[in-house]
Amino acid sequence: MNARLSSSYNWYSPEEGDAKMEEEEQHFGSKEKGSIQSASSASAEDHGRKEPGTLCNYKPKFSYIFSDMDGTLLNSKSLVSATNAEAIKEASSNGVKVVLATGKTRPAAITLLNMVDLSGKDGIVSENSPGVFIQGLLVYGKDGKEIHRTNLDPNVCKEAFQYSIEHNIPLVAFSENRLLTLFSHPLVDSLHTTYHEPKAEIMPSVEDLLGSGDVQKVLFLDTAEGVAGTLRPYWSEATKGRACVVQAQADILEIVPPGTSKGNGVRMLLDHLGITPNEVMAIGDGENDVEMIELASLGVALSNGSEKTKAVANVIGLSNDEDGVADAIYRYAF
Repeated sequence: MNARLSSSYNWYSPEEGDAKMEEEEQHFGSKEKGSIQSASSASAEDHGRKEPGTLCNYKPKFSYIFSDMDGTLLNSKSLVSATNAEAIKEASSNGVKVVLATGKTRPAAITLLNMVDLSGKDGIVSENSPGVFIQGLLVYGKDGKEIHRTNLDPNVCKEAFQYSIEHNIPLVAFSENRLLTLFSHPLVDSLHTTYHEPKAEIMPSVEDLLGSGDVQKVLFLDTAEGVAGTLRPYWSEATKGRACVVQAQADILEIVPPGTSKGNGVRMLLDHLGITPNEVMAIGDGENDVEMIELASLGVALSNGSEKTKAVANVIGLSNDEDGVADAIYRYAF
């Protein structure tokens, strides 16, 4: 049993921590993966939630917090709330490094966190900070230098691009810091206007798109019904053995290289930084967060998350619209 996971107000020795954890488990249930307790179903006092502005009074239980963005750090308006921003600043100033693990590009993350003064030299994301982006397909380590890149099979890319044209389904290819597409569409525009990704560049043909650079992933944008009823079944079969399909959101289908996961990206970054999973708390909501949450010493799935994610988490936190990241920091990180 790990004394570091005690959610009490004080720092315990290993022996005291074991006793405290046993007491908590009797009251709330086991913290094994998949045996879930909910932050929303018990009082803040019961779960040891700290008051904002008091984290300096407690010793951190984790060296690192890895957080997803869409559906987790970002609310339903695709923005970082002031409460989440302040909690991250407070945790950072008290010795915890907060790192992003997201399906977004690095420029999108920088743009969003710049809005709440969390980017740049002293923020949690910049071109000089570590992070896991585009579902773990691009990983940046010390000084923001690229340490890992995985590209999608060009044949899969070509098939996806042709499908987009033939079926008039909007598609976007992620190529490091660029987004590429084949025709203008409001759903493509929404990636820039709503999700703050770089504005997609329209390529004149499939051949031009293929020749524009390495592609890490492609995504189709459609209705939730279209994704579930047509796109996911088709591409799950069409890419078998060559790529995988994942979903972070109901109306977006992502095609990524085999073995892609944020968990793999986080593991590579931890190895690079010399950090063990025991020093990590992870917070997420989507299917693409499952491996990351399984890897971490404490995995928090927000209440708005997928059932698959909740099933492997240690605890279920508040939703992304209830400042779930801030609550997890004040409740479990110290």
